[in-house]
Amino acid sequence: MFAVIKTGGKQYKVSEGDTLVIEKLDAEAGKDVTFDSVLMLGSGDSVTVGAPLVAGATVSAEVAEHMRGPKLITRKKRQRQTYRRTIGHKQHLTTVTITSINADGKKPAKKAAPKKAAAPKAETAPVAETAPKAETAAKPAVDARGRIANLEGKPDNLKKISGVGPVLEKKLHAAGIYYFWQVAALKEDQIVELEEEMSFPGRITRDEWVKQAEEFAKDA
Repeated sequence: MFAVIKTGGKQYKVSEGDTLVIEKLDAEAGKDVTFDSVLMLGSGDSVTVGAPLVAGATVSAEVAEHMRGPKLITRKKRQRQTYRRTIGHKQHLTTVTITSINADGKKPAKKAAPKKAAAPKAETAPVAETAPKAETAAKPAVDARGRIANLEGKPDNLKKISGVGPVLEKKLHAAGIYYFWQVAALKEDQIVELEEEMSFPGRITRDEWVKQAEEFAKDA
């Protein structure tokens, strides 16, 4: 399913999972935004064209980050006069990820995360001397793809890896990737599979996530 939306005086054709760089939005990174100016909806051979908007249709997205575009130089000159002006400008932009296209205007309900059962407290026997510090806990078990089925404990802050923002960190968690050592241990076929799931082909290799994760894992 696709939609054509209008924002910042421009029109964009979008599908679920697409990443767009648009004119700056007044929303913090990680927040959800809704585009009401939907000019067209399409699904397969069925296309609905608005007049000018498609009634009730909305497109939901998540703000990934705010940035500035490349510097543009403008030079002004008046012939036979000592008038010279050079002006530089960097446009404020916002990167968003399309999360859903809603023909009826209703946002899909987010699935609530399952509640974890509280672990029973173990009774501790009184000791005369201070107990020695426990050794570092063993790493959680991973499957053949290097994923963790059920997270126990606090995950690493994967946003430290250059190129990973709030949106990509959520997608890594959804795929079962929570720790730097998991990213550092990814094999070539696992990287290709993960990039396809996140709809960002070549991103892990291009930004050298594995190399960065190896350094962060040393201090984790």
